[in-house]
Amino acid sequence: MKEASRQLRWERRSQTPLLVLAVTFAVAYAVPIVAPDADPGVHRACTWAEWGVWGAFAVDYLVRLGLTADRRHFVRTHWLDLAAVVLPLVQPLRLLRLVATLMLVGRRARMAPQIRLTTYVAGAVVGLLMFGSLAVLSVERDAPEGNIRNLGDAVWWSFTTMTTVGYGDHSPTTGLGRVLAVGLMLSGIALLGVVTANIAAWFIARFERDDQAERLQLAAIRELQEEVRALRGEVARLGGAEAVRPAGGRADLAGASAPCAPATAPTP
Repeated sequence: MKEASRQLRWERRSQTPLLVLAVTFAVAYAVPIVAPDADPGVHRACTWAEWGVWGAFAVDYLVRLGLTADRRHFVRTHWLDLAAVVLPLVQPLRLLRLVATLMLVGRRARMAPQIRLTTYVAGAVVGLLMFGSLAVLSVERDAPEGNIRNLGDAVWWSFTTMTTVGYGDHSPTTGLGRVLAVGLMLSGIALLGVVTANIAAWFIARFERDDQAERLQLAAIRELQEEVRALRGEVARLGGAEAVRPAGGRADLAGASAPCAPATAPTP
């Protein structure tokens, strides 16, 4: 329990700094792609910033691993965090650094349940648009037959791909670009399904709450009707008893006060 509380305190304290680092990482990742002609020192600074942020997330994972009592259980239940830390070490998977950072921030985010899904969906849409645009631009910009040459084309392609519209005016020509396109399309379909299911679940929950409230109201009305019916029966019973009791008393008094008639002799 003590280790769990220490881990929880660490996660609460490090949540905001990690979010700031994630934003820094996104900027450092985007600058070399958006401005390839920038000064080499800017590019080196962005690279150092990327690795520095990755190192901070790696340290965070190791600290949480050290604070937990059951390390095997922690590794099994936080395998996504471990993958997000380990995968960017592979140089060909450099594009996964942004995704890894977003996954870690999403895993560490603590928010109210009623806004968690909306926040996740909105963050996923923005993150995928940004990641897809920057990734495809970095891959397709120097392709001989590529038609995605600037950030505007990349954002437009990402948006049409995620929404599964696919106008076809811009499309990747390299193998890695097409792999990114497949991932973006699948992600768009998944997000659309999540949004649709969330809206349907909201309507169903709303209807169920309304039906439940209506059923409770009907039950309360029936209970009141039963109580009113019982009170009416009780009032009628008490009223009948009061009406019978005075009438019987007057009859007895009249019989007691009446004089006895003299006996009449029989007529001969």
